[in-house]
Amino acid sequence: MLFNKPVHDLTFEDVVAFCKRGLPENKQLDYKYMLPKNHEKFAKTIASFANAMGGTIIVGVQDDKNDKPAPPFTGIPYHEKVRNSIEDIIQTHIDPIVFVDVNICVNKRGNRMFVVIDIPQSNLTPHLVGKLKRAYVRTGQSSRPEAIVHPDKLPWLLDHRQKSDRLRHILYDKAESHFENYLKTCAVSVDGESVSTLSLEPLYPQEPLTDYNDIPRLIAAASTRAPYGVMANPEYPLKPVQDGVAVISNQRGIYKMTEFNAYGLVMNKQISSQDEMVNGHVSQTLHVETLCQNAVLFFLTARKFLEKISFGGPLQFRFKLSNARGKRALFNGKQATVLEDYLRLDRNLFVTDLQNNLPDFLAHFLHEVTWSLGLQLPPTTLQALVTKYIQEANL
Repeated sequence: MLFNKPVHDLTFEDVVAFCKRGLPENKQLDYKYMLPKNHEKFAKTIASFANAMGGTIIVGVQDDKNDKPAPPFTGIPYHEKVRNSIEDIIQTHIDPIVFVDVNICVNKRGNRMFVVIDIPQSNLTPHLVGKLKRAYVRTGQSSRPEAIVHPDKLPWLLDHRQKSDRLRHILYDKAESHFENYLKTCAVSVDGESVSTLSLEPLYPQEPLTDYNDIPRLIAAASTRAPYGVMANPEYPLKPVQDGVAVISNQRGIYKMTEFNAYGLVMNKQISSQDEMVNGHVSQTLHVETLCQNAVLFFLTARKFLEKISFGGPLQFRFKLSNARGKRALFNGKQATVLEDYLRLDRNLFVTDLQNNLPDFLAHFLHEVTWSLGLQLPPTTLQALVTKYIQEANL
């Protein structure tokens, strides 16, 4: 994400502060001083973002010879119909149309504005522009910010991201195998143990979003601490893997690995069941509080990482819990014997969902998990639990 808040929450002052950072135009950012008179050319910019990784256009900002925003940052005269104009351009010149988020950021006097247009990465590709029905992609090059799609890339657009789907599965499977290989090197068997997996990755990965050499620095910035634990502690051993880094830990016999990939994948895997004495015999237990704590730390860390690499497209979240059958699920004295062999939940979401609605998302997710484990818990109880852990992690 370019901004530290959702686009629709941005103010005039937020855009000024962003421009002062001097971020140059790139594959996901474009500056326009005015709404271009050449509507088809403007439509080409919008479609090129949607056909690639998504991006943001800020209208009301001039750029210098280095493609950086040039002061003064005063915006353009306020015009109440600019939103309608943008929608008309999209509907007239782009097929199929691109759904964008437009925010008119007006100054306190009400006479000047910036227009921020957020274009998501699309799964309706290719978006064609103009009478010639040409497909463009964003290049990030100052001389050719948009380019007609090369024949080698056209199949990727024509099959509606199927190539990205395959790449996403490859990235996921490789990350999972790293944890299994780590346990083998430690001569640790997880037979009979419940292993939980939390993962977030771009729904349509295409190319690296950052240099893998920079990931250790990003991990240090994204790692989340709370009184009840830490996710991806940069003080633990960092294990280089292809296109990424895995953070490995083994505290009190709990094996854990959190992997960060240059393509935007974040995955946490760990042994989640614990041996406890119940009525004189050992029972493997799944604590709801522990599952909740780990999910909170994971999402806060993943959100920071994705913000650091400026990713704002659609994401796939997946939760898996293996070897669940026969385990004891426990929460506040309530317990149940799990009947499911394993759990798997998949959801599609955006980084903005994690920024705006994380407590609600986590509460709904946790309710579905606990229900599947055999526990009937009030949603308000889980909402309070999630809120408590998020507040503790943000201290």
